[in-house]
Amino acid sequence: MVEASVSAREAEVLVAVGEHLTNAEIAARLFISIRTVESHVSSLLRKFGVSDRRALSLLATERSRDPVPPSGPASRRITPLPSPLTSFVGRKSERAELAAALRGPRLVTAVGPGGVGKTRLALAVAADVSERFADGVWYADLVPVTDSPLVAAVVAGAIGLGEQQGRSVQDTVLAWAADRQALFVLDNCEHLADGVALFVEELLARSPGLVVLATSRARLLLPFERVFPVVGMSVHAGDDAEGGDATTLFEERATAAGFPITAADRSGIVRICRSLDGVPLAIELAAARLPSLGVDGLEAGLADRLQLLTGGRRVDSRHSSLRSMLDWSYALLDEQTQAVLRRVAVFAGAFRAEDAAAVAGWPPVAAREIGVHLAALADHSLLVPTTLTDGTRYRALEAVRQYGAELLDDTGELVETRTRHLRWSQDAGRALLTVADVDSVGWRTSFDRLGDELRSALAWSAPRPDHRRVAYEGKRLLAALCYRRGLPGESQWRYEQAAGLAPDDRHAAVELRMAAGAAEAQLAGDEAVRLRRAAAAAALRAGEPERAGRDLAQAAELMNRGPGTMTRPPQPDVARALLEEARGYVFGDLVSQARLATAEAFAMPETDAQAPGGADRALELARSSGDRLAESAALDRLTTVQLARGDGRAALASALRRIDLLTPVALDADAGFELSDAHIMAVESAIAAGDLREARRVAERVQDLPLHREVGHVAVARLMTVSSLDGDWDGALAAGARFREGWERAGRPRVPTLRRAVEAVATVHGLRGEADECAAWMEIFNALEPRERPEHDKNPRAFFNALLLLHLGQPDRALHVLTASPDEIQGWYQAIWRPWYVALWVEAAVLADVPDAAERMLRARPFIADNPVAAALVDRAAALGAGDRDGVLAAARALDAAGCRYQWARSLVLAGGADRERGVSALRAMGATVV
Repeated sequence: MVEASVSAREAEVLVAVGEHLTNAEIAARLFISIRTVESHVSSLLRKFGVSDRRALSLLATERSRDPVPPSGPASRRITPLPSPLTSFVGRKSERAELAAALRGPRLVTAVGPGGVGKTRLALAVAADVSERFADGVWYADLVPVTDSPLVAAVVAGAIGLGEQQGRSVQDTVLAWAADRQALFVLDNCEHLADGVALFVEELLARSPGLVVLATSRARLLLPFERVFPVVGMSVHAGDDAEGGDATTLFEERATAAGFPITAADRSGIVRICRSLDGVPLAIELAAARLPSLGVDGLEAGLADRLQLLTGGRRVDSRHSSLRSMLDWSYALLDEQTQAVLRRVAVFAGAFRAEDAAAVAGWPPVAAREIGVHLAALADHSLLVPTTLTDGTRYRALEAVRQYGAELLDDTGELVETRTRHLRWSQDAGRALLTVADVDSVGWRTSFDRLGDELRSALAWSAPRPDHRRVAYEGKRLLAALCYRRGLPGESQWRYEQAAGLAPDDRHAAVELRMAAGAAEAQLAGDEAVRLRRAAAAAALRAGEPERAGRDLAQAAELMNRGPGTMTRPPQPDVARALLEEARGYVFGDLVSQARLATAEAFAMPETDAQAPGGADRALELARSSGDRLAESAALDRLTTVQLARGDGRAALASALRRIDLLTPVALDADAGFELSDAHIMAVESAIAAGDLREARRVAERVQDLPLHREVGHVAVARLMTVSSLDGDWDGALAAGARFREGWERAGRPRVPTLRRAVEAVATVHGLRGEADECAAWMEIFNALEPRERPEHDKNPRAFFNALLLLHLGQPDRALHVLTASPDEIQGWYQAIWRPWYVALWVEAAVLADVPDAAERMLRARPFIADNPVAAALVDRAAALGAGDRDGVLAAARALDAAGCRYQWARSLVLAGGADRERGVSALRAMGATVV
């Protein structure tokens, strides 16, 4: 069976649906939210064209009967190809030859005219050779793509890759493909030949195991390309012959149309197929006319049409047969249905009757009668109907769509129809923008369908001077929708396009700011700074110096606040120069003053004595301004200052205040990374404060943040860490599996901030005595090492190493790992883990019986006062040193109350006596080894 295009995660959900699990049970199994399960189920219903969950379950059961090849990660089990609506007929020799061609050159282009069957042949061959490719066969249809830069995005979507923070979509695809053995099928490349060629050339250069099968009306003109000509289907000589593949196709389609073929018909059918040059689409159109015309009528009418076409201005020898059949089919339609066929050619994808009514329902067509005309076109095989969960949708094959577009131009209806399509798509986009819940089951599906229509409409309107204003509004709309869809990279690009179409510099500055916010959300710091500076320049030209000062301040703020988002560590003098320039423009505007004060607060180290005052001043100004985003940025500076001072509870309160503050803010690009950063900082602050329950609550929310939908490894990283600390080790490993899948699918990106989560999972495996798994995760840990500042996370690393060594009863080795004294751990990032580190620093000294153990306890107290887990661990160490069993049990109760199950169980083991067995039992239930 040919598979629908499903992602690895959707495949797992489908299996679970087949087992009749509820959404809640699926969410628990796969460690994702119920809302995410709902979204996947909705997507599967749409992709497989079934109407309800019962049908989906039956489908899953049927699929489960097929043998599944052995595999590694889930991403290596899928061969996602579209499911054809009709059977594939004939072409046995071409099928074998094309399959053989894919064993040699790594780029094979099936070249032939429209309607000749390139797509069907490529899909059949791709299914035939799928077993050759360990990492699957992936199909991307380029018909809806209007811009070459989006080729990589379509391929990424086919693979199941979303936009990744800190890298372009093309880089994400290249990284994913680097070590894969896969076949990419790129269908309908002709209108993007240059863009496809550039993409394929880089793809194959960096992916030695990759093969590309392209279909196009013309070759891609790459030196290593193997061209495979696709011609019409075979028609045997002689009127009384069997006729070959072409007549087999004709007879099969005629029977499906309700006209059984008799022996007397066959000679006429052979002549018809020969006159159509064996072109499959032309044959299918002819067969659809058989019930009304009969073989004789069809043959006679087609002969007349071919004679009329001889010497036609638009028809060459390769296309004449298809063109003749299209022209004749068109001529047999009534005037209204002809107009509908022409006008629906502007749709980039499948459309509903009400959509067609808005675009094509003008004289001579009555909007209320559109459904009747669409049904007639489907009956004549000029449109393909598909029944989906939201009703029947229609689409035109590419050759038919291009034919209709030509007729639009000929009849002078092109501008009116295109304008109506543009207006309809923008109205639908504005309606979609009013829906607050972008995670609703239907929202993303609605955008995915509408997005191609908007892109197509804007590609037509943007170059036209008389449509410049409406194109500007359309680009802004598409950018906003892309951002809400979790596509900040495309959102940035669309906002920049809008800036280029803006009516004046003031509007251009607005769009450039939005583009900068989208870049920040993608953690593309260099791009964000460039765009902030461009916005400032536009604002100055528009006579808005205060706004320019705010833009420059935000650029300086980002350089100091998020240096990890830059490709290279920013130079301090560059940020200082930006700040100095900003000061020259900021005077009375409160928001600008708040942004400037925040940038100045971030410019000084959080350990500086003046840092608290700077953060307080920025926060006061931001609150006075009433700007929530400015207040969020100021609160972030305050959070880091509080963390550096060891005030974890205050930091947590500040971070949670940010979340509350941002919850009512619309999900728009100007928010940048504020919402996701607020959640991440809340998890980190909760860890610093030892509030594991709050850390878990927020970490679970991180998974459902809109900008984390497509980056599963980022979404679960904090939950991996929290689950490792609170003792939910099964949950930690389940989250780790999702992390690994997402990280590998994203091309193993180097994201240093994820190292702690990876080491946490490695430590869990170590605590369970799973040495091989621990080593595998440490390999991932090493792959995430930053190119700059490789020691930036040395203290969290020391904590996890010591945790494992103490569990194994090796306090002496733990002491050699914990070399830093508490007062040497500076800066907010290191301070998050300082209480946890200090607690083990004391425990190792007590268990190793070193002389300064008592002194360490005294030195530790100021650093653990705000963290109940760390305080309980130090109390336990003190009790162990004093031989106070009751004190150890008291620490166990405190750890239990704090939600730290592993340390609670370990305390019972350390207490000995009757409680030891209870602790041993609890540890074994967690999978831990007991020393």
